[in-house]
Amino acid sequence: MAQSAANLVDHVLPKTPLRQFVITFPFELRARLAYDGKLLGAAARIAIDSVLGFYKRRMRDVDGVLGQSGAVSVVQRTSSDLRLNPHLHALLLDGVFVADNGSPVFHPLTHLDDSDLADLLQVIRVRLVNFLLRRGVIEGRQELILLNDDFTEREPALAQLAAAAVAGLLPAGPDRRQRQPIALHGQPGVDITGPLSVTEMGFSLHAATTASAEDARGREALVRYALRPPIAQERLHILPNDLVRIELKRPFSDGTVAIDLDPLSLLCRLAASVPPPACHLVHYAGTLGAASKLRPLVVPAPPPKAVADSTHSHREHPPTHRSRYRPWAELLKRTFQIDVEICPNCGGHLKLRALVIESHNIERLLRYLGEPLEPPKRSPARDPPYFKTQVLRRKLGELN
Repeated sequence: MAQSAANLVDHVLPKTPLRQFVITFPFELRARLAYDGKLLGAAARIAIDSVLGFYKRRMRDVDGVLGQSGAVSVVQRTSSDLRLNPHLHALLLDGVFVADNGSPVFHPLTHLDDSDLADLLQVIRVRLVNFLLRRGVIEGRQELILLNDDFTEREPALAQLAAAAVAGLLPAGPDRRQRQPIALHGQPGVDITGPLSVTEMGFSLHAATTASAEDARGREALVRYALRPPIAQERLHILPNDLVRIELKRPFSDGTVAIDLDPLSLLCRLAASVPPPACHLVHYAGTLGAASKLRPLVVPAPPPKAVADSTHSHREHPPTHRSRYRPWAELLKRTFQIDVEICPNCGGHLKLRALVIESHNIERLLRYLGEPLEPPKRSPARDPPYFKTQVLRRKLGELN
């Protein structure tokens, strides 16, 4: 996460304001999107293309400029409770680039309100529904019905895991497989659920999170958030009864703050969260796409030759190669502002000499340095400095 975010900020994302669009899909489609990588990729392309089209139309009609925005989209596969929930975190350049005598000029988006977001969500929903109808994933016009596919017959175990992980149920057996068509609930009509947050027929769109062009730490934090792993280790706890507790980032609407799972159910949810083979989770579009003629003109300039040669790899890279290996110490300093190369006491420079983890190597190194091989014994606990019992201290008024 930290490595990819640093490379995106330094080498891909131009110094422009960023806006995050979070796009989620209806509950009934999530299992199918989770195990069908091609279908999820096509749905993601349609959604991001709709957002890029909105920027192009809005800047043309309101500000009178004809340009193109860019996007880096990341597929997140789970919710905070590890339920299967494929959704998109798209980082949009909050404006458009306009080619001016060969040198692109950035024009920021001046205003975005709930009505704009409602129109955009309707465009995304209509385009995705028409695409799913053409692909034979759903049928019907008034009531959309999700059709069965042959994947359930070919890979019943994966289909059961996906369905159970979406619903938050225990892994389903063969006799509990869903064979009946599933209806997509809801009626057309956008509901505003919060500031720059709208929903319609199970689709949702949120675009309230931004980072200014001058906020370097905020931009990188936003990229790290989009690239984050499915769950943080500090939110997992093993309970005395051998259950696993997952603490939620924020309480659910019914007041739930954590969920408890038996180890098998946790492993099943983790297995379902693994993406299908050859399913890329990070995509580039618009001016940041690989085929865009504006990309080499808008991305940050390549690093100096001295910095590029300081990497640990000596392989020859093409001229367009900019990303590099970043040492762990650099990522710690960049992400958490922890500088492990500076002594906290004297401020002197520290250098990593060796990473020793095997016990016999540790003993050999200590023997070479002339240090003892056994840790010092703990001194016996001393008595309290004044009185030995709290009863006596309380009687004398020394303890409240």
